[in-house]
Amino acid sequence: MDTTALTTIAPATTDKTIAINNAADISVIVVYFIVVLAVGLWAMYSTNRGTVGGFFLAGRSMVWWPIGASLFASNIGSGHFVGLAGTGAAGGIAIGGFEWNALVMVVILGWIFVPIYIKAGVVTMPEYLKKRFGGKRVQIYLSILSLLLYIFTKISADIFSGAIFIQVAMGLNIYVAIIILLTITALYTITGGLAAVIYTDTLQTVIMLVGSIILTAFAFNEVGGYEGFVEKYMNAIPSDINDTIPQKCYTPRPDAFHIFRDPINGDMPWPGLIFGLSILALWYWCTDQVIVQRCLSGKNMSHVKAGCILCGYMKLLPMFLMVMPGMISRILYTNEIACVEPEVCKEVCDTEVGCSNIAYPTLVVKLMPNGLRGLMLSVMLASLMSSLTSIFNSASTLFTMDIYTKIRTQASERELMIVGRLFMLVLIGVSIAWVPVVQSAQSGQLFDYIQSITSYLGPPIAAVFFLAIFCRRVNEQGAFWGLVIGLLIGLSRMIAEFAYGTGSCLHPSNCPDIICKVHYLYFAIILFVISLIIVLTVSLLTKPIDEVHLYRLCWTLRNRTEERIDLDVDDTIQPEEPDLGDETVPDEEVGCFRRAFNWFCGLDDKKGPKLSKEEEAAMQLKLTDTTEDPFWKRVVNINGIILLCVAVFCHGYFA
Repeated sequence: MDTTALTTIAPATTDKTIAINNAADISVIVVYFIVVLAVGLWAMYSTNRGTVGGFFLAGRSMVWWPIGASLFASNIGSGHFVGLAGTGAAGGIAIGGFEWNALVMVVILGWIFVPIYIKAGVVTMPEYLKKRFGGKRVQIYLSILSLLLYIFTKISADIFSGAIFIQVAMGLNIYVAIIILLTITALYTITGGLAAVIYTDTLQTVIMLVGSIILTAFAFNEVGGYEGFVEKYMNAIPSDINDTIPQKCYTPRPDAFHIFRDPINGDMPWPGLIFGLSILALWYWCTDQVIVQRCLSGKNMSHVKAGCILCGYMKLLPMFLMVMPGMISRILYTNEIACVEPEVCKEVCDTEVGCSNIAYPTLVVKLMPNGLRGLMLSVMLASLMSSLTSIFNSASTLFTMDIYTKIRTQASERELMIVGRLFMLVLIGVSIAWVPVVQSAQSGQLFDYIQSITSYLGPPIAAVFFLAIFCRRVNEQGAFWGLVIGLLIGLSRMIAEFAYGTGSCLHPSNCPDIICKVHYLYFAIILFVISLIIVLTVSLLTKPIDEVHLYRLCWTLRNRTEERIDLDVDDTIQPEEPDLGDETVPDEEVGCFRRAFNWFCGLDDKKGPKLSKEEEAAMQLKLTDTTEDPFWKRVVNINGIILLCVAVFCHGYFA
């Protein structure tokens, strides 16, 4: 039995070392990275990175198309290419429904959440909660939890998936691959700030889409079009199966071509896909720093909404460019992608629980012609870098602005910029340590791993933001206890799952049914409802917040023009900077090396002209302005309605 297995696998293992070894591929990769670095340097030279508003918010000057492209690129990392294709190969198209849910969420983001955030005048999401509830507990709690989520779901999953690509293409050890990847990413984030990220995102999105469209065309051509694809997928069964393995472990699911599946026995139950997923998407699209930060950099409200719509249309594509090619990869390389026996899987991809994760990289390495293969690999690395850069940037914003400033209340702008950059290095170390866990979680299906962790930690945050905006009666005590108790319930499930292991089809986990048999999407609904109840109950039992503190922070008070008395007004009084007159170091005394270092990190020694009170007020007004031109307002509203209709049609057609 094993001999047949190994004969089918031999090509995969020998291919590993020779995939990228021709001049065409190598030169494409080199040229690509030179272009990306050039764009980063140009952005670095031409935008304002020396202030917190410049480094973290790109100075609120972005137009709609880079916002839309950047939203899409921050969301789609190589984790999506690896994860969506892998879960598609294992279980069919239902996982594409995760992407289509976003069509509705981006409309909610652009029309409901962003106007409130802009009117509140905030840079980070915990800062919004601080203005809304007062106190420091909620803000610090949320910052720490967001950082945990970044490490467990985003950073480690992205690093892992990028490393799989390098591993399949170049035959390197996975940890060597990780180190190469992070060195390039760190250079480019540390130098560029958000403007560099947004411009390079736009470039990468274009190349990512073009490359994956070409690959999809090759893949469909290989299996004889859509009809051939449907027919062959249902027969993609590995040839080296012995009789002791249950049939359900190696045959494709009978409902592989349905998005909505059985509510009890389905791997993606339909109530979970509609309601549970919407809760996760509410957390991800409407309250997550990475996404909202992109929208807050928009020139005006119409640009933000148009950017959201553009992103919505782009989110239609992953089903056809990632999920279906993953399924085709199973058709073409069945014995490798659909392996079941632990020894065989270990031989193919170093993981015993299954090899569906290598579906997309294998397709790239074996199907693309020379040159294009190099382009696809550089796009994968670039998409990984754009996600990581976005996350490093947002995580260091969260840490410096929300946690570090509590520890050192009088930190200078320069100190904050340096601490933010050092914190990125700490993040990287912790994330690499978590990679082995990602490798074997959820039957080796990366996307399921990401979504399940989100289901355990995200719903309480979604509940608090939802109530903060739509229910004036909710107060700090309610929000805090809702978050804490929700986190404890979520962590108990997450720890139980990792302690028992998620198992695989051949060796199911022996976790008690009551804990682990509840589908993670159902668990998200239960956790969301519990959090809502706790927040409302505690709020109703304690003192309400006076309305004068809530102007422009809740939906019902969004158009009030009176001055708001911030609950955190005592904390935000900055000490007057002593006027040092001419005692500052004259320019000549700064050495060349020091000047180069300052330029590289965006630390400008020369203080900008000090703004008068009136200029500061005018600037603040510009940053909190949500007025729209009536004509463009109508245009984006009509487009928003069309986008929602498209979402309903797609779900209906594939249901």
